[in-house]
Amino acid sequence: MCIRDSSDTAVLALADSTMEPSDDLRLSELLYRQQAELLSEPEHVELARLMEVYQEGLLLKSEGLAEAVRRGLRSPLVS
Repeated sequence: MCIRDSSDTAVLALADSTMEPSDDLRLSELLYRQQAELLSEPEHVELARLMEVYQEGLLLKSEGLAEAVRRGLRSPLVS
């Protein structure tokens, strides 16, 4: 389903979406371990998977926000 076909409620839900708190916490932990050069190989794989989840979520959130602005449900972030 195209976002333009979604209800206002669904569009606003996307615009307000966030990563699951447990995934967000784990991502932070893994990024810290990566910075400290302490990641094991399984953690590298886990970090890559969580980065994909984060990036996909961010893309959906931005599409939801753009559609919400287009519909007049939200003000633009920059005028």
